[in-house]
Amino acid sequence: MRTAEVRRDTAETQIKVALNLDGTGQRSLDSGLPFLDHMLDQIARHGLIDLEIVAKGDLEIDAHHTVEDLGITLGQAFAKAIGDKRGICRYGHAYVPLDEALSRVVVDLSGRPGLEFGVTWKRGMVGQFDLDLIHEFFQGFVNHAQVTLHIDNLKGENAHHQCETIFKAFARALRMAVTPDPRLAQDVIPSTKGTL
Repeated sequence: MRTAEVRRDTAETQIKVALNLDGTGQRSLDSGLPFLDHMLDQIARHGLIDLEIVAKGDLEIDAHHTVEDLGITLGQAFAKAIGDKRGICRYGHAYVPLDEALSRVVVDLSGRPGLEFGVTWKRGMVGQFDLDLIHEFFQGFVNHAQVTLHIDNLKGENAHHQCETIFKAFARALRMAVTPDPRLAQDVIPSTKGTL
């Protein structure tokens, strides 16, 4: 089982992330931010990743530290669970629509952090949640998961729809990338370098 549990305790946040990459989408999510929990739910459901998240942060200041540190901790847990990446597909991609919105996400479990974030929000907030923090979440994730991630919102008039298509596409691209490649020997690392 490709599982991991990571805790991150700082003066600003206390976060626990547990995940199972070979799960069924079971989830228990408590970030203190309902909209973010809704987006994390998409990762679990569409990625078929069992996900447990508990986060306590300095939300009295704002949500920045909690969102960024959650991305960091999720990235650390992902890196721990995926291990040396033997026998996996390595690359994943997905297009996901939601009504008028459409997003594309492409991931390479490359061992190198990189984020290209092509999103122009139609409005800056969904309820009380600042959508600028979505970039911070994914930046934290890629830095600590050591993956290359391209996120493009191609269409959308509703900011909630834009964001939800991004998280659904991210989940499905990740699911494709971590899947064992049936044509590749399970002891082979999918890289000409022999390491990822």
